[in-house]
Amino acid sequence: MVFDSFGIAFLGIRLDYELLKDIGISIGILLLFILFRNLFTKYVFQLILKLAGKTPTDLFTKICLGFERPLGWAFIILGLYVAMDYFPFIEQHNALFLKFLRSMVIVLITWGLFNLSSPTTGILISVNEKINNKIDLILLPFISRTIRVIMIAISISIIGQEFDYDVNGLVAGLGLGGLAFALAAKEAVGNLIGGIVIVTEKPFSIGDWILTPSVEGTVEDINFRSTKIRTFSQALVTVPNSTLANEPITNWSRMGKRRITFHLGLNYQTSKEQIERVVKRIEQMLRIHEEIHPDTIMVAFDHYNDSSLDILLYFFTNTTVWAEHVKIKHDINLAIMGILEEEGVEVAFPSRTIYVSPQSSELFQTMGSFD
Repeated sequence: MVFDSFGIAFLGIRLDYELLKDIGISIGILLLFILFRNLFTKYVFQLILKLAGKTPTDLFTKICLGFERPLGWAFIILGLYVAMDYFPFIEQHNALFLKFLRSMVIVLITWGLFNLSSPTTGILISVNEKINNKIDLILLPFISRTIRVIMIAISISIIGQEFDYDVNGLVAGLGLGGLAFALAAKEAVGNLIGGIVIVTEKPFSIGDWILTPSVEGTVEDINFRSTKIRTFSQALVTVPNSTLANEPITNWSRMGKRRITFHLGLNYQTSKEQIERVVKRIEQMLRIHEEIHPDTIMVAFDHYNDSSLDILLYFFTNTTVWAEHVKIKHDINLAIMGILEEEGVEVAFPSRTIYVSPQSSELFQTMGSFD
């Protein structure tokens, strides 16, 4: 009995040793693949990127960058599969385990494609550059997000089928609940339709400077729900697409030229000849100015104001960039000031002239003698 007990105990110790050894081997294999992953990311992948950088286009580089992190996780999944050959509690060919691994592979592929469809750094940018930017920049975010939604839906469907889930039942359920969902998400649907209207009519594009009753600034992004606009004070304003689609939109970036118009008020001591010379010289100065659009230049004595003789100036700058426009306006104002100084003409300011009749003058003098 003593020997039998010792044999059983020895057998138990041996079994525990074998069990711990198998667990240790499986953990070691997994750690080894994690090490391979780090080495691959640090050395091999960087070498691949350098080789990709020598290709005529950046297409292969973007594909590599899109799948960089998914490839790193692929090493872990592969290591997990190999490690299960020694792991005592789960068989390597266990049906549920294999379904899990296949689902993870689908997730990694979807992850890489998701990165490739980025509206800012993805493959769509390269394709658009290849076709000479024929796709408007405002369409790229919409196309990108649509592709992403479709990819995620397909991957969820495949994973659901992998675990024997009836996807057709889910689709049927969504169809039955579609009306209720539409009523509950009325505002979201309105924003989606507003976004489609903006994309199809294209009143602006990414990077355009626009003015609406809600906001003024530069368009940064448009998605299914809203449009993001960066104001000149660097605030980011998010406007619902349904609101933006129903508002008047002024696109300053699409101006062919930019207007300058104002009245120049001369004082009433200015003679007719002086006005004629000032008008003629200002018009000549505008016509020879390189930054002034030559088609529409109007300089004329416009009307008699209360305290000034007003000259109308109406013209356009070639540039539509606001900073350059202001600089040109500055130069024009200085040139006009020089013309007025040379002609001896002064700019009017608000004033009142009081005329006293002789009778009133005598009355004031009489009142003064009483004092």
